[in-house]
Amino acid sequence: MSENNKQLQLRDSFGSKFGVIAAAAGSAVGLGNIWKFPYIAGIYGGAAFLFVYLAFIVAIGLPVMLSELIIGRGSRRNAFGAFKVLAPGTPWRYIGILGVSAAFLILSFYGVVAGWSVQYIVLSLENGFSNKTPDEISSLFATLIGSPIKPVLLQLFFMLLTGAIVIIGIKKGIEKYTKILMPVLVVILIFLCIKAVSLEGAKAGLLFLFKPDFSKLTGDGILSALGHAFFTLSLGMGTLITYGSYIKNDNNLVNTVINVTVADTVIAILAGVAIFPAVFAFGIEPSEGPGLIFVTLPNVFHQMPGGYIFSILFFVLLSVAALTSAISILEVVVAYFKEEFNMGRKASTVLATILISILGILCSLSMGVLSPYTFLGLNIFDLMDWISANLLLPIGGLFIALFVGWFLGRKKVKEEVAKGGSLSGIFLSAFLFLVKFIAPIAIAIVMLNKVGLLRF
Repeated sequence: MSENNKQLQLRDSFGSKFGVIAAAAGSAVGLGNIWKFPYIAGIYGGAAFLFVYLAFIVAIGLPVMLSELIIGRGSRRNAFGAFKVLAPGTPWRYIGILGVSAAFLILSFYGVVAGWSVQYIVLSLENGFSNKTPDEISSLFATLIGSPIKPVLLQLFFMLLTGAIVIIGIKKGIEKYTKILMPVLVVILIFLCIKAVSLEGAKAGLLFLFKPDFSKLTGDGILSALGHAFFTLSLGMGTLITYGSYIKNDNNLVNTVINVTVADTVIAILAGVAIFPAVFAFGIEPSEGPGLIFVTLPNVFHQMPGGYIFSILFFVLLSVAALTSAISILEVVVAYFKEEFNMGRKASTVLATILISILGILCSLSMGVLSPYTFLGLNIFDLMDWISANLLLPIGGLFIALFVGWFLGRKKVKEEVAKGGSLSGIFLSAFLFLVKFIAPIAIAIVMLNKVGLLRF
């Protein structure tokens, strides 16, 4: 206990409870909330999918998130060092390496997509979608991602901005800016929702998202709900272990987890309300992924009344969501370099930003000049995505749950969770049951399904 307090004094920490929630919610809220959740909710039964998704959030997402925060605050170390402190001399420390590696790979291609969103702010300001046919807008996107120069420069700009915030520190950098960015994100999103639902024909989009259709809730849909419940909260990549290490002892971790989860889910739902009424109001069939964001929506924006402002705000929203997530991901690597190699924060941030940016450049070029070079049919961008999403994150999340449930033990878990508030024995027992049995089994099923070893 004294060692824990000593470490807290030696390292930077969050200055307020709102700062903790803003930073952790910023980590969870990212590009996936804006396009992926609304789409998969719609194709798998709308409200039927939402009901299953929320059940998995409670059963899987909350327990694993709380587990990461317990590991972080209980050790006061980065994602790798945390396991060395809590389980010295054991192989558990390698779980931390999975998280650091996942963060490194994810930010390499995440920065590329974020760069695209920055470019689309510029295009929106220039009214660049006006008087263009759907094919011309599609060609505009294809030209951008295939270019050898512009997307690289955009990615480097985004990484520079991310690094500039992280290099300042936790309280004066990450906390300060997420406390600004998250409210801005919510205000923009609410404005977009109001505008979207006011469009003639918007009702079809709301029905697409919210009307229960249990016939569409297939086995694949249930697995998608399970997978998204896990991955939307940024679990398994060490971000919450790292952020947890900066949380003071008077902060109630259970309340933090609940607040972050609610914020993440509400923002995902609001994103659907902002997107699909507009899409359906103009009779356009929604498509998944980058196509929805960078092709379909610009086509909608230039047709709708007030579309110029709508377009600017939407891509600012997208960029802000990307930035809050990127900050947390970069901090995982920075904290690892800083604490494991005894480097200063500035040197750690510069090194991490440069190394990730180099891999990011390769990811960007793999959409164009490097596209002929593939591995198992995947270009560099898609390979980084596949390795992190299908292997590193689920394996990391699986062992995090097992570590807290089976290794730390009831006494240590109770001691950490009870800080900053009271804790009932029933809650503790339910939490340990979920992280010992339910979460590991569920995560394993998702992982085996993603790699093609288990089909339903």
